[in-house]
Formats: sequence, C-alpha cells, structure tokens
Amino acid sequence: MKKLVLVSILLALVVIVLGAYTRLTDAGLGCPDWPGCYGHLTIPQTEEHIAKANEAFPERPVEAEKAWNEMVHRYFAAALGFFILVIAIIAITKRGYNQPLKLPLVLLGLVIFQGMLGMWTVTLNLLPAVVMGHLLGGFTVLSCLFLLYLRMSHFRVPGGDPQLKPLAKYAALGIVILVCQIALGGWTSANYAALACTEFPLCQGNWTERWDFAGAFSIPDADNYEFGAHDYDERMTMHVMHRIGAIVTFIYLCWLGIAVYTRAASQAVKSLSVLMVLVLGVQVLLGISNVVYSLPLTVAVAHNAVAACLLLVMVMLTYTLYRKI
Repeated sequence: MKKLVLVSILLALVVIVLGAYTRLTDAGLGCPDWPGCYGHLTIPQTEEHIAKANEAFPERPVEAEKAWNEMVHRYFAAALGFFILVIAIIAITKRGYNQPLKLPLVLLGLVIFQGMLGMWTVTLNLLPAVVMGHLLGGFTVLSCLFLLYLRMSHFRVPGGDPQLKPLAKYAALGIVILVCQIALGGWTSANYAALACTEFPLCQGNWTERWDFAGAFSIPDADNYEFGAHDYDERMTMHVMHRIGAIVTFIYLCWLGIAVYTRAASQAVKSLSVLMVLVLGVQVLLGISNVVYSLPLTVAVAHNAVAACLLLVMVMLTYTLYRKI
C-alpha cells in the first residue's frame, strides 16, 4: 500500500502539471462535453466523426491539439481516481492491520468531488470559482496523499528537538498562508489576469487609482468565461493582489525557515528548512519571470509544479514538528 501511495503522489503531481498545461494552452474547453470528447472516449479522428462532432457542437468545432490536451489530462486524472479507490479498498479490508483508514476514505471523497469539479469546469464554461476550486482540489488531494505516505513512514528526527514544538503552529499557519496565495494565483489564472500587469516590480500606468476589489472578487454574469469576463481594472486588481500575497508569503516563510534553522539541533530539520526556503526562492523567480517574459508556457507550468512542491515541503515540515519531534 505504501508503494501504491507513492505512485499516486507522483501521479497527482503529473495531473496538476497537466491541468496547468491544459489551462495555459486554452484547452479547458477543448472537449465541450464530459466525460468523453464530442461523444467519444477519444478524440474524433476520421472525417466522418469530425463532421458529426462539428454538427453537434457548431459553437465549438474540433481542435485536435486542444482536445488531446484536455483528454490526456482526464485520462491521468481517471487513473489517479482509480488508484485512490484501490487505496481506500485496501485500507478498509486491512483496517485490523494498523493501516490508516480515515485518511484514505477522506481521499476517496475528495477525488470524487474533484471529478465533479472537473465536470462542472466544462459544463459551466470555465466558471472562475469552479476552475479555482478544481485547482485547489488537486493540491488538496496531493497534500493528503503525501500526508498518508508520511503517516505510513516510521521516521523520527534523531535525538528530538523539543524546543521546536512551539513552531509547529507557525508552520501550520504557513500552510494556510501558502494555500491562500495558491488560491489567489488560481483566481488570477482562471480570470486570465496573469498579464494584466506587464511591468515589474510595479504595475504600469496609474494602477493605484484603478483598484476595484469588489469587481475583482465577484463573478460577472456571462454565458462563457473562456478568456475572462472581467474588465481591465478588475483583472489588474487580481494580479496586484497576487503579487502582494507573494510578498507576504515570501516574508513569512523566510522567517519561519530561519526560525526553524536557528533553533533546530537536528541536521534533518535544518535541511528541511533550507529546502523550503530554496523552493520558495525558485517559486518567486518563476513568478517574476512570468511577468518579465510575458508568461512563457514552460515557466508558467513550472510555476504551478513548484507551488505543489513547496506545499509538500510545508506539509512535511509541519508534520515533522507536530508528530516526530
């Protein structure tokens, strides 16, 4: 089961990366129906099937590249769901053998709800709240899988570090701050606001006079949210708030890393705090590169992947401080 959980963690990372790639290539509606694609389990390929698909969805003619991006993401997500189902079944059947039970069942519920969010992403035409929820759901599944793996790993910090125990609550707060920042990033991306500010470190023009918080965090009434439905001032506000969140997250996690490093007697804990700060630094550089180089696809996808890695490091650090010290 431990090996199955490890494979599921890797698969969840792949699903998150594929989800980011799908969103950034504007392929979120590459298949206008769900769970298939134009009524097929794969992409329509013959001229006859393509003609029928275009007739059935005249507003969304077949674009093979986008459709493949969407379906590959669905295939991997379905595989992850199957793996988590197997993990839950094993946990139920082996519950008398010191196997975790609650967390696998929570994971099963999460992945079912995540599948529903994937469906609503398509049927509600990329409604921003659903798109952001789908992103957060993916990160939640990944974090819970990693937490399950840690619970099944019987490691301990050599010698213990009782003086670090008070920092555990600050590490947990760090996770909350990081998740809020990921949500801000998801909201910015879901509303196509990543390039609302093209200058760094400040936004261009008279941006301080164009704040619109109410509009930025509302959902306009629209039939289709592809390419965004907010005006420029609202998108600019989203983008700037994401930058402000990045500053807050960076300062807090740097402080946490320094606090853990200076108090830790264990080299393992020191190394974990250093790793957290290094991953945080890479994430900040990727975020800056997105602005400076106008959202290159590889950098934007990496920004999502490194955010997932940073969250995993924070989960491990918090778990270590709470359970293993």
